[in-house]
Amino acid sequence: MSRIKEFTLPDLGEGLTEGEILTWLVKVGDTIELNQPIVEVETAKAAVEIPAKWGGVVTQIFHEAGTTVEVGAPIISIDTDPGAGPVPSAESLAAVEVAPEEGSVEPGMIGGPAPGGRTAVLVGYGPKTAIAKRRPRIGTGTPPPTAAPATPPPAAAPAPVAQPTRASSPPPVVQPAAVARPAPVAPPQPAVTPARIAGPVLAKPPVRKLARDLGIDLTTIAGTGPLGSITRDDVQQAAAAPAPAETTEAAPAVAPAPAAAVFDASREQRIPIKGVRKLTAENMVASAFTAPHVTEFLTVDVTRTMKSLERIKTRPEFRDVRVSPLLFVAKAVLLAAKRHPMVNSTWSAESNEIIVKDYVNLGIAAATQRGLIVPNIKDAGRLTLRELADALSTLVQTAKSGKTPPSDMSGGTFSITNVGVFGVDSGTPILPPGEAAILAFGAIRPTPWVHKGKIKVRQVTTLALSFDHRIVDGELGSKFLRDIGGFLEDPEAALLSWT
Repeated sequence: MSRIKEFTLPDLGEGLTEGEILTWLVKVGDTIELNQPIVEVETAKAAVEIPAKWGGVVTQIFHEAGTTVEVGAPIISIDTDPGAGPVPSAESLAAVEVAPEEGSVEPGMIGGPAPGGRTAVLVGYGPKTAIAKRRPRIGTGTPPPTAAPATPPPAAAPAPVAQPTRASSPPPVVQPAAVARPAPVAPPQPAVTPARIAGPVLAKPPVRKLARDLGIDLTTIAGTGPLGSITRDDVQQAAAAPAPAETTEAAPAVAPAPAAAVFDASREQRIPIKGVRKLTAENMVASAFTAPHVTEFLTVDVTRTMKSLERIKTRPEFRDVRVSPLLFVAKAVLLAAKRHPMVNSTWSAESNEIIVKDYVNLGIAAATQRGLIVPNIKDAGRLTLRELADALSTLVQTAKSGKTPPSDMSGGTFSITNVGVFGVDSGTPILPPGEAAILAFGAIRPTPWVHKGKIKVRQVTTLALSFDHRIVDGELGSKFLRDIGGFLEDPEAALLSWT
């Protein structure tokens, strides 16, 4: 069994196919132990640390930080028996081969003898006795010199005289090439901008390339070649001609024109869509175009909730835990779900059923540096108020640190999004896939409010409930939202009467 073991990227949760390497916690040459964290990987759900499956010495790291790796691909190799001596390298193993006997060539191999006394060569290759000849250049009467023969001629033989390739037909009489003629002397021209020639310009590709290299506009040159074509001499003469007087004279001093606004990639930022952001986008699109959404709003006086919150903070059992209005909202949702269990259900298209859950895995939307995630508190309905406060505090701290495990983000049944922490009054949240309802909790603001027949300043917030209209109709959604609002208007009375 090989002592060098390759550690592949494992499936970190529920069908994930890839992960991005954030940070390597080890380097080549480090001695690691079993279950020691070696790498931090971000999946579409969370960032997790992966422990080592074997102890030993790190021999190779296959992917640098920032690389996206598919599940099952090797990411690191570990020498599980470093005390057994050095490991032979792949290069040294590849260099070991059995040398053939001296002078032996397998019959039929290229360059060796083939059956029948022939020499095996590739098709189209091998010895060639004919002398390569070059085709005469078009437009010239003198054929180019022939290529040198494969073997030099005998020293006693006189040098052959160049003859046309075909003696039976005389060479065509054509005009010599333009480059052989002396350049005509152009008469002096007035220093004016040359007029452009209308229509196509006749010039060979080498002449056009020469004009591009010299920065000459061919439409301003009068050709002297056949049919008015432009020759190399014409281009070179135009390049050597003095610049027009208008361009040599100093231009009058004018204010420079303001630079035009540029709208290109230099003023753009491109953010790769991957990880948590990619999964969130896919889930929201799937939910928005699958479940028919309905949103209802309710404005609530939560003055008594804020007073109850202050009293709870002074109690000994709550002194070492963070308590916020979200604690009372979560408790209100859990109690209202007991009254209306259909809100805590799932639409199953595969079995054509509505699956009602007797447990509430309460999801809390959390904004992190890698995007929005919705971890959930398992079986939150069974927790006491203090246990619920501890669970909310732990959930938020873990999410902000980026260490939320994938198991905490699966299996949610109802979610709360607290947009009030951003100073937002309300919104129309989109359902997480598989859930029947989600509650948005807005900012709590001092607001003029009619209380006991008088206008007073009260603490007011707005709740928004989005639900799947296939499961929750308007009546059920309204009753559920009304019960949440009733709890927040007087939480102490609700706790006594509802539990």
